[in-house]
Amino acid sequence: MIEYKGYTGVFEYDEEYGFFAGHVVNARDGINFEGRSLAELEESIRTAIDDYLEYCAETARKL
Repeated sequence: MIEYKGYTGVFEYDEEYGFFAGHVVNARDGINFEGRSLAELEESIRTAIDDYLEYCAETARKL
C-alpha cells in the first residue's frame, strides 16, 4: 500500500511482465500507476495523483 496526499494506492507485482501495477482505491475516478521498481512505482503514483488533482482544479470537478 502507498499513501500520497490522502490517497491510498494498492499494487501487485506481475511476474510475467516484470513490473508493479496498481490503482488508487479512494478516488472518485480511476487512477492507475505502474513501475518496474518500487522507486518508479512511488514516482508514478505521485505523478498520477498530482495530474488528477490538477485536472480536477482546471475543470472544477469535485474530488
